Formats: sequence, structure tokens, C-alpha cells
Amino acid sequence: MAVPQQKTLTDGAEPTTSRISFWRMIFDSSVVTDEMINYPYAGSGTEDDPYAVTWIPDTDPRNPLNFSVPRKWWTTVLVASCTLAVALCSSTYSGSLPQIQKEFGVGTEVAITGLSVFVLGFGLGPLIWSPLGEVFGRRNVLNVSFGTLTAFNIGAAGSQNIQTLIILRFLAGSFGSSPLGIAGGVIADMFTVSHRGAALSFYIAAPFMSPCLGPLVGGYLGAGAGWRWVEGLLAALTGIVGLFIAAFLPETYAPVLLRNRAAKLSQITGKVYRSKSDMDQERPVTLWTTLSTAMRRPFVMLFWEPIVLIFSIYISILYGTLYLFFAAFPIVFQKVRGWKQGTAGLAFLGILVGTLFAAAYNYAEFKRYTKKRSRTTTTPEDRLPLTMVGAIAVPIGLFWFAFTNGPDIHWLSSVAAGVPFGFGIVVIFLGIETYLVDSYVIFSASVLGANTFLRSVVASVFPLFTMYLYKGLGIHWASSIPAFLALACAPFPFIFYRYGAEIRKRCRYSAKAEAYLRQVNEGK
Repeated sequence: MAVPQQKTLTDGAEPTTSRISFWRMIFDSSVVTDEMINYPYAGSGTEDDPYAVTWIPDTDPRNPLNFSVPRKWWTTVLVASCTLAVALCSSTYSGSLPQIQKEFGVGTEVAITGLSVFVLGFGLGPLIWSPLGEVFGRRNVLNVSFGTLTAFNIGAAGSQNIQTLIILRFLAGSFGSSPLGIAGGVIADMFTVSHRGAALSFYIAAPFMSPCLGPLVGGYLGAGAGWRWVEGLLAALTGIVGLFIAAFLPETYAPVLLRNRAAKLSQITGKVYRSKSDMDQERPVTLWTTLSTAMRRPFVMLFWEPIVLIFSIYISILYGTLYLFFAAFPIVFQKVRGWKQGTAGLAFLGILVGTLFAAAYNYAEFKRYTKKRSRTTTTPEDRLPLTMVGAIAVPIGLFWFAFTNGPDIHWLSSVAAGVPFGFGIVVIFLGIETYLVDSYVIFSASVLGANTFLRSVVASVFPLFTMYLYKGLGIHWASSIPAFLALACAPFPFIFYRYGAEIRKRCRYSAKAEAYLRQVNEGK
């Protein structure tokens, strides 16, 4: 290793002291200190042998893993607020459907398309936003995303016809979907696996709480002030969240931070620096290579990796069922039980209670897993007990709702049925995502991209046929169909818990990921 003895500064370039102020950390992702300049990086500082820029062990103030606990949790709250706001934009719209139908003279099937296309954007947007985050940084992408989301929400509030409203809703969903692919990465940037449990439980619960709160807010506001005020409220909400992101969210993606540091050190000293992570890449990191991989690989893995396909189908059915309820609950509680528009949103509180229970259970389960991991070697299948519990809870909740949603049975029973459903869908979601990440490791971004795409497409379709389903089958049997689908999928986590290791060996990308992990562990 060549150790630089003295690095001289070029004109006009000044380093900071070892301590980096909060505001400089926010607005200058390339900030360097004297310690960073004088650190003995490997290399000679030439074009043929550049200095390999890495984190300074243990003391690097810009390494997100070294952030203080309050700063980590403040950042976690910010990114969870992003997902909460975006999910609210999808679900709050459904509460104001009667006013949209009345103003534009359209039926429920047309009006609810504004919900479907927004969710469809959830599937398409992350395929672009996630790779952009790898090139330009997570903070920059979130800033652009929320700025455009707010603009499209403002435009939607002023729409003069249903076609414009639907188009703007689709654009809002596509441009606002960046937190779905980025926010979880921010948490992973800051917390080690053994300390990630509480933050992930909090973050995962946020997008599932929003669909429960949205119809309640949209129902009361839509009935009292009109649907334009609903869209205006969403624009104000995303605008405020966007301002908080711009003012308080630091960049946390290590490859971008180290790449920027290398460029700044080259400017300051006149020597050649490169990020170690970039040097380890087989090809240079460019926007085109990152985008092409992000657009192609998720679909390859979705259709050629049975683990990805089966679990993506499972979570898609559950996610689609959640959005089916946005059209089904008004039928059950308004048309059948005679509830008013705003009051009907209260029916989602059962699901909300279930998600809160799930957040607490997720945290306890994560502590159990990390304790086991500290004592013995774990496998991806050790993530599945969480999903197995949810696989039992979801059909119970759905069948309970299906056969107690008639006017002859007290409304509290059908609302309470949402508790096991809300609990189950959250723990299944977290269990499947962590299982897929552990199974595919270096390909996890593509796996989660495939999962997000399929579940968003399915969820966008479910509300469109809900009216026909309930008209043709009645409220009991129509509500039973998602229950039977969930029951059919329930054995999946049990099967993979027993045979998952053998199945992973026969899957191309999973086998590659396991070989990579083995190589890394042997190199330690």
C-alpha cells in the first residue's frame, strides 16, 4: 500500500475540520475533512493506480452507519413519512368518488380508474427511480420525485374533465413512487442488521396505515368540501413532506457519497482518487448500464425464478385484496348497511388496528431472529415463520368478513374482521421481502423490483372489477373469492420453510447469490 505522506491543496479548496455540521452534511454530499485528506488510502494517486477511497474505519463522520441514534431515527421518520404521504395519495382519492362521479357524470367504474392508474404507477416508477438513485443519490431523487408529485396533485385538483384527472393521477403515481424503491434502502444504509428491527417495523407499517386512513379522510372531506379539496389537501401534504426532505434529509447511499468524496479529493489535492466500490465494478457505473439492468433483470427473475414468481403472486393477491376493499367497503357499508360517506371510512379502522399489532409483532420477531443469528448460522428460511403466522391470519380475517358483512349481523363484527387481515398482510409482506433479500443478496434490488411491479399491476386491476363481482355474486360470495385465493396461497411459506434450501440451489440467480456469500465469508 502506498501511503501519501503529504497532500497539498489546490487553490480555492479548503477542507473542513473533523466535525461536519448538520447543515453542511445535508447540502454538501462531497464534504471532506482534514482526516479524510490525510488518510492512507491504498494506491499511488495516479491514473494507473488511483487512491481507492473507502470509509475511514469507525470514525468516519459521513458514514451513515456512524450517525447518532437521534439522527438515524429522524431520518427514518422522514422516509417513513414519504411512504405514508404517497400511500395516502392513492387511497384518499377513493373517499371522494361520489363527488367525482357527480361532477363529471361518470359511473363508479370510470371514477375508480383514477385509483387504479395511480397504483399502476407504483409498479412502473421504481423501475426508473431506483437506478436513478444509484447514480445521482437517494436524496436528489426524492427531491425531484416529490416536487413533481406535488405539481401533478395540484394539476389534478384543477382538472376540468375525467380524462385529465385520470392522466394526472397516473403521472402522480409514477413520479411519486420513488419512496417504494428508495426509502427502505435509506434505513439499510444507516442500521446494521442486528439494529434494524424497530426502524423496519416502523417503516413497513407506514404504507399499510395510509390505505386505512385515506378513505376516512377523503370521505369526510369529499362530502363536506368536494373532491377538489381532497386533491388540494394531498398536494399540500406532499409539498410539506417534500420541503422537509429538501431541508433535513442527508444523502445516505455509500457508493454515491464515496464517489463524490473521490471527486472532491481529486480537486483538492490534484491527485487521482476513485471510489473503491466503483473500482470493483466490472464496468463503469453509468446511467445507461444501471437503467438497462434495472429494466431487464426484474422481469427475467420474475419469470425464470420460481421463488420470486410464487411469492410475488402471493403478495400481489393480498395487496390487490387491500385495494379491492376501496371499492367493496362502500358497497358493504354504504349501500347495504346505509352508512354515510364519511362514516364508511371508519370501517377501515379494523385493518389499521391490525397493522399496529403487526408492527409490534414484527419488532419482537426481529429481535428473536437477531438473537438466533448471534448464536448460530441462519438461513433465509429462518425469515419465514413470520410469514407462516400471517398466512394463517389472513384467510381467517377474510372469511370472517365474508360471512358477517350482511345487515343482519352487527357491523362491529365485519369491522373487527379487518384486524387479522391487517395483521397478516403486514407480517407476510415483511417476511417475504426479507426472505427474498436474504435469498438473492446481490440481486435483491431486481427481486424487489419484480415484486413491486407485479403487485402494483394486480392491485390496479382489482378495484376495476369489484363492482361487477359484487353485483354478480352478492356481498358474501364476492368477499369469499379473495379469501379462497389467500387460502390457496397459505401453504407457500410452509413449503419453502421445509424445502426452500433445495429449491434455491436449483434457481440460477439464487445459487449465484449463495456462491457469492460463500466466497465473501471464506475471504474473511
